[in-house]
Amino acid sequence: MISDRYDAFDRQLIHALQLDGRAPFSRIATALGVSDQTVARRYTRHRTAGTLKVLGLTDPATLGEVEWLVRVQCAPDAAVPVAEALARRSDTTWVSLTSGGTEIAAVCRASNSEHSDALLLEKLPRTPSVVGVTAHCLLHEFYGGAQSLVNKAGVLTDEQIARLGGTRPPAGPAPVPGPDETPQPDTGPAPVALGADDRRMLDVLARDGRTPPAELAAATGWSPTTVRRRLAELQANGVLYFDVDYDIRRFGYGVTVALWMSVAPAELAAAGAALATHPEVAFACATTGPNNLFASVVCRDVRALYTYLTSRIAALPGVRTMESAPRIRHVKGAGPFVAAAPKRPQGRRR
Repeated sequence: MISDRYDAFDRQLIHALQLDGRAPFSRIATALGVSDQTVARRYTRHRTAGTLKVLGLTDPATLGEVEWLVRVQCAPDAAVPVAEALARRSDTTWVSLTSGGTEIAAVCRASNSEHSDALLLEKLPRTPSVVGVTAHCLLHEFYGGAQSLVNKAGVLTDEQIARLGGTRPPAGPAPVPGPDETPQPDTGPAPVALGADDRRMLDVLARDGRTPPAELAAATGWSPTTVRRRLAELQANGVLYFDVDYDIRRFGYGVTVALWMSVAPAELAAAGAALATHPEVAFACATTGPNNLFASVVCRDVRALYTYLTSRIAALPGVRTMESAPRIRHVKGAGPFVAAAPKRPQGRRR
């Protein structure tokens, strides 16, 4: 039976998998000081129950894609079906209902800036029940991707992290250019091009990041050796990373809130870097629009949220205004959409 809370070993396992989603159970067992069978049994139990799984995900920036933070305002009775319609799209992630269930928040990915207009103007749900849509381009990610909330939780020791090949996130803000320094343009490398076989393999990994090489070979037509080599290449060039999908409520966090902040341009980099170090922040980025700094925040309860907003957020440099919206329902995360199982009818069972 799965408890409604992760125990200490569950948390260690989640952190270990966040550091290396495809790490052999034997290596995880060595780092955690338990047997291989203990790790395998616990992971399998959670994986079967749907309370923990590893996802193989792609980095949009490395592929030259553009991400948009979209807010859709709906009539109350239409929000759920519109949110589920958005969630079924392959180019959306992190779909949720906020603001009393009348607003949908989602991240949309376009293959490039030229295709963004088609995504936002033509492909988003167009029904009379949708009363407004706003979208802002994600400019810079301060925290997220392969870095999860569990990376900042202090679950594993530095020695355990080192054994698993990871590093602890910095405890302080990243350095930002001083007033006399001119930041150099970050053009970055050219986008990585993927072949059809790559995409077939990535589709499988998006559903289960620990899919064995033999199954990936069957999906691609490659040999297991080619699969291993291509996996290493995609990770090395930044296309592929592994994330752990887990229920944050089982960590004891009862409140998830989206924060949109307006920050003075001169302070945006410093505010974002400071925000990334907060233990409450699961994701943070700079965006276009009047609210140019966004964060997804988790707290244990509303009292803890109030303390966080009036202390850590209040201390951020350059914050002029702030808007907050609690998440009412989580519809889709970083991986493919999984429809909720139909409720079993009440009454006698056969």
